[in-house]
Amino acid sequence: MSAEPPSPHRSPAASHTGTERRSTALHTDRYELTMLQAALADGTAQRHCVFEVFTRRLPPGRRYGVVAGTGRLLEALSTFRFGDAELAYLSREGVVDRATLEYLADYRFHGTISGYAEGECFFPGSPVLSVEGTFAEAVLLETLVLSILNHDSAVASAASRMTGAAIGRPCLEMGSRRTHEESAVAAARATAVAGFAGTSNLEAGRRYGLRTIGTAAHAFTLLHDDERSAFAAQVRALGPGTTLLVDTYDVAQGVRNAVEAAGTDLGAVRLDSGDLPFLAQEVRHQLDALGATGTRIVVSSDLDEHAIAALAAAPVDSYGVGTSVVTGSGAPTCGMVYKLVAREGPDGTLQPVAKASATKKSLGGRKQAARRLDESGRAIEEVVVGGPDHAVTGWTPDTADLRPLHVPLVNDGAVDTRWTGAPGVALAAQTHERSRAELPPGATRLSAGDPAVPTVQTTLTD
Repeated sequence: MSAEPPSPHRSPAASHTGTERRSTALHTDRYELTMLQAALADGTAQRHCVFEVFTRRLPPGRRYGVVAGTGRLLEALSTFRFGDAELAYLSREGVVDRATLEYLADYRFHGTISGYAEGECFFPGSPVLSVEGTFAEAVLLETLVLSILNHDSAVASAASRMTGAAIGRPCLEMGSRRTHEESAVAAARATAVAGFAGTSNLEAGRRYGLRTIGTAAHAFTLLHDDERSAFAAQVRALGPGTTLLVDTYDVAQGVRNAVEAAGTDLGAVRLDSGDLPFLAQEVRHQLDALGATGTRIVVSSDLDEHAIAALAAAPVDSYGVGTSVVTGSGAPTCGMVYKLVAREGPDGTLQPVAKASATKKSLGGRKQAARRLDESGRAIEEVVVGGPDHAVTGWTPDTADLRPLHVPLVNDGAVDTRWTGAPGVALAAQTHERSRAELPPGATRLSAGDPAVPTVQTTLTD
């Protein structure tokens, strides 16, 4: 089964869809431009190169990671342009010389990018992204690539642990107030990739077609003279299907007031404090006794994957998650790196290059990847394929038990738009559901352990 969906739709990376966005060209580190200046000066800037993104290890206790942010990266690539304002800043600050400014004025990425489909699970050593082009083209993308993939993949990896612990009950993202305003939008998107059913963030809803959720906070109840009048006002405005927050004062009285205001057709009550497993049981009994048997119970209050798992036996219908998910639940980055693995040699062929640092070794040469499945369709190995460049470039699995993992994302500068916008999020969510389902049963355990699937390397020969 290939990870690549059918019917590609491509658009030039230079094009924009919808509202024009600000340039992303300065979302980068200075040394990328100073390396470019030196390479332009000594003639190596046009050498053909391959960069790869991978992580050397998973965060402690994690058994798999989730690739997320690919669609956002492709969108950002379309605005990676050095316009007059960006060039004026670089000139004024003396960051690079005139020859480099002239190169940047015409910069467009004309290379090729492939990688794991967004939503795919990954493991240490997985070559999740490959960027190929001239050194000048590809080196400038390092910080853009890593800042997006590290953040979004960390959030999606945490979110996947939460949706796994929820065992089919919806998880709702409510973390906008716990992170930077743009990070909040990116985080909401990443949680959707990992199966979250909704977000409180309206901008994420607008950009990516996500379902938005939310009704009222404690402030709305405190605004009114009493809880009854607050609930009555909310029901008049939003209808009986709304969700009423019942723990501002006394929970039991709050439930009675909620059913009195909305009737037995009340949509849901939310609990945001206290001993949630105990309260959920008490509230469920109370709602049933009042005839509101269809009223759902939503819980929030600093939930993470462990708290969600602890509520598995409680009569909870959905979980509202904030701080923990938008900060990666203790692992705010995936530790992904962007390394040069091959470059054009004097004879015109691609030659492997690699770091030899004691704790930061890299594996040289272009690589492909596939996942080995057993007879039941469960993943048993992550297979990373290396060897002579011409052999790796044309490699495809020769056995039915290997599922290829790399898909084309950018071809000669043209972005595959299937991975962008709202359709891209939906496609990534489908990919993640399939990918996680093929992992071994122990992959979703929250206890510390080794990666769920071992990574093995195989070398092709001429």
